[in-house]
Amino acid sequence: MKTKRPALVIGFAAETERVVEHAKQKLERKGCDWILANDVSAESGVMGGDLNSIHLVSADGVESWPTQTKDEVAHMLIERVATTIAKAAP
Repeated sequence: MKTKRPALVIGFAAETERVVEHAKQKLERKGCDWILANDVSAESGVMGGDLNSIHLVSADGVESWPTQTKDEVAHMLIERVATTIAKAAP
């Protein structure tokens, strides 16, 4: 969207190889503020499992979150979104 762009645009990248590299490319290509990337290869055990490891990729760099439950990932993301939007509010 060229007009009325949301304050924060988040994309997701489920990758099977070169997770962070592909997420950086997707960030650029899609024009997102953040990409949340995770490894969904068979070796990671993410698909059908209870745990997840996320890499938050932004123009500022890459923040690798600790391995945690998918509910914990969701809560961490919600907190980060709320904090970021609150900082951007006039």
